[in-house]
Amino acid sequence: MNQRSKAAGFTLLELLVAMAIFLVIGGTTLGLFAQHVPLFSRQQGQASLNVQIRNSIIQLQTDVVNGGSGYVTGTDLPAGVLGVTITNSNPAIPCNDSSTYVYGYACFDTLNVINAEPTVPAAHPENGNFSSSYSTTETDCITTNAGSIFVYPPTGVTAAALAADYDNAYTNLGETELLLINSGGTEMTTIMLNAPPSAGTKNGVPAILLSYQVTTPTGTNAAMYDPLNISIMGNGNPMISNSFCSEDYVLELAPITYSVDTSTPTDPELVRTQNGVSTVLAQQVIGFKVGAMLKDVLTTCTGDLSMVTDSPLYCYDSANDGTGYASQWTQIRAVQIALIGRTNPDPGSTYTYRNSFDGGPYQIEGVSTVINPRNMSMNDADF
Repeated sequence: MNQRSKAAGFTLLELLVAMAIFLVIGGTTLGLFAQHVPLFSRQQGQASLNVQIRNSIIQLQTDVVNGGSGYVTGTDLPAGVLGVTITNSNPAIPCNDSSTYVYGYACFDTLNVINAEPTVPAAHPENGNFSSSYSTTETDCITTNAGSIFVYPPTGVTAAALAADYDNAYTNLGETELLLINSGGTEMTTIMLNAPPSAGTKNGVPAILLSYQVTTPTGTNAAMYDPLNISIMGNGNPMISNSFCSEDYVLELAPITYSVDTSTPTDPELVRTQNGVSTVLAQQVIGFKVGAMLKDVLTTCTGDLSMVTDSPLYCYDSANDGTGYASQWTQIRAVQIALIGRTNPDPGSTYTYRNSFDGGPYQIEGVSTVINPRNMSMNDADF
């Protein structure tokens, strides 16, 4: 008689019980995994935001601390001429819509780090009355409301080579400005080229003819011809001038601009622009504010050069109507930058978190830092 083998395997009932247990455990595991996927994604988003914000601040610190470099190379200009300019949004209206997670321009300032182009030599302005033995002791002066000037290249630089450098400035019209500054660093203005430069000779002397958008009789510019906001001086900075002579300088500027691109209002981006090339440093930026600490100005931040008391606070109003500090760029000794970003908005029904900053369904990261452009602050014994 055959007996049933002890190794015959599971019965159908045992198999069904095992499958049921596996399904319960597997379902529970998958359920826990599904619950943790959004949490993991949020943690990753928070970490990514943290990295973007901190890297952006590091880049800002590196650029701003070197603001104003390049002015003294090959010249006798004093250090500390001009480091940064700021355009504050100073909004009178709410800058965001918390119901649609949309942000607009009113939340964001613009910061320009002003440097001289190191590859373009400093040259000298002239009115064309060159002598056969030109030197910086000439007394031939130009006025910037004339529309054109002659420029004499420095020793060792041909007129053609310098004209090629200025031609690049013309090609980048709207991005590159030329700075005219006197030899003492006490008077300046900017010009924007409106035609290709012409290299040749004037009275037998190699020279470049530059044509540009005229300034006002006092040397100030319309906003469209001064994107760096250096010479738009509504309340009369005494450093802005329209007269420059042979011993003075023409410098090509190489600014770095920080601004926020709001072309996609649901995802504002912090952008760094240099030499016409823009790089996105951070996405989902919901705040970029820049304040200026000023030397020898009124505490109300209106910028009065007759004062001898430093501002005890940071100013956030760069209005050019006499109420702000816009004419006092050379008085800036420190800037305070606040950068705020967010993770991607999560309007899902399972995400009930609402932050206290703007009530949005996302996490917030913010950094505030004070930076001293070293050329603007290191020479101040009383600051």
